[in-house]
Amino acid sequence: MISVSEALESLTALVEPGPEEIVPLHLAAGRVLARPVEAARDQPPFAASAMDGYAVQTAGLAPGARYRVIGEAAAGHRFSGKVGEGEAVRIFTGAPLPQGAQHVVIQEDVKRDADGMIVVTEVDPKTHIRPSGSDFKRGEVIAAPRQLSPADVALLASMNHPLVPVRRKPVVAVISTGDELVMPGQNPRDDQIIASNCFGLKALLEESGAAVRILPIARDTIPALQMVFELALTADLIVTIGGASVGDHDLVAKAGKSLGMQQSFYKVAMRPGKPLMAGRIKDTPMIGLPGNPVSSMVCGHVFLTPVIRHMLGLPAEQTRHTMAPLVCAIARNGPREHYMRASFSNGQLTPFDRQDSALLSVLAQANALLVRPPHAPALGAGAEVPYILL
Repeated sequence: MISVSEALESLTALVEPGPEEIVPLHLAAGRVLARPVEAARDQPPFAASAMDGYAVQTAGLAPGARYRVIGEAAAGHRFSGKVGEGEAVRIFTGAPLPQGAQHVVIQEDVKRDADGMIVVTEVDPKTHIRPSGSDFKRGEVIAAPRQLSPADVALLASMNHPLVPVRRKPVVAVISTGDELVMPGQNPRDDQIIASNCFGLKALLEESGAAVRILPIARDTIPALQMVFELALTADLIVTIGGASVGDHDLVAKAGKSLGMQQSFYKVAMRPGKPLMAGRIKDTPMIGLPGNPVSSMVCGHVFLTPVIRHMLGLPAEQTRHTMAPLVCAIARNGPREHYMRASFSNGQLTPFDRQDSALLSVLAQANALLVRPPHAPALGAGAEVPYILL
C-alpha cells in the first residue's frame, strides 16, 4: 500500500492540463482562464463624475459662491463646451467631466435659482471625480490560471473582451461495474441494487470543472468490461467504480490488462477507499475506485477533485485541511488514514457513530470529513483535529 500523498502524486503524474479553447464571455463563468488577458482600454476611459452635482473650477469655490449654469452632462452625453470662472455644468454620476472643471459640488450642497446656483455649505474637500484609468489601465493583466468568478467575468467585459481563452473541460468517462447494479427507475431483482455512485461522482466531477459521460453499466465479464473500456478510450480520463478488489468477480484490473493497461499502483493506506488503483489503458489515464458508495465518494473528494484541478491547469494540492475541536472523545486510529463522516456545526466537529462505507444516508447527513492520521492517538472532547469541509 502507498500513502494518500503518494497516491495523489502518482495520479497527477498520469494526467496533464488540457488544451485551450475560446468561449464567448457569457459562457466563461466558472471556467479556468488559460492565459493572462490584458485590458484593451482604460477604465474609466475619461475623468468622470462620482456624484450628481455641478462641475466647477476649484478657484473661488467657497460657501456663498454663485455660478451660472451653462449646460448639462449625463452618462453617455458629454458637455462639449468649456467651464470658465463663475460657470457650472449640471452633471450626473458617470458623466464625463467637462473641460476646465476640477471639482464636482454635490447637489445637496447647493441651491438653485433662476440665474444659476449658489454653494450653501462648506465645500467638501473631495473632488467627487473618478480619474481616467483609476480602475485599471490599458495593458493591465488578469493573471492565469484562475477559475473565473462572476466578478472576473464583469472585469473581462469592462476590459472589452467578448471572447475568453479558457482551459478545455476534461472529459471524464464514468463506468459502474457489477451484475448487481441497475439504473435508477428500473426494477431490480431481489439480488440487485440501484447504481448510485456514478451520479454522485458525476455531480462532484462537474462541480470540479469536468465534463462527464456516464457509460453503460459493465457486467462482471471480461468481454463486457473490454467493450465499455473501448467506448471510454476517447475520454481524457476513465473512472471505474467497483471491481477494483481481488475477489473472483473483481475483474477491472484483468480487463484493463487485457487491453494493455500499465498499472501505476494498487491499494492506498486509507479508510474508506483502500482498494484504489490507477494506470493507463492505451494512453488514456484510468482511476479505479472501490464500489462501496462512501468509499468512492471519499476518494472522489480526496483524489478526483485535485486531479481535475491539475487537468484544468490549476494547482493540484491535496484537499485543504482545517482544524476544529471535537465535541466528543474518539478512539485511537489504526495504520490507515481515516476519513470519518462528521457534522461541523458552531465551530465544532461531531463524528457520526456509524462509519460503515456502505452507508450513503450517513454521508448525505455529513458536511465534513474528520481526518485521522495513521496511528493517531485517542483524543478527548475539545481536542483540535483536521477536517475537510464537504
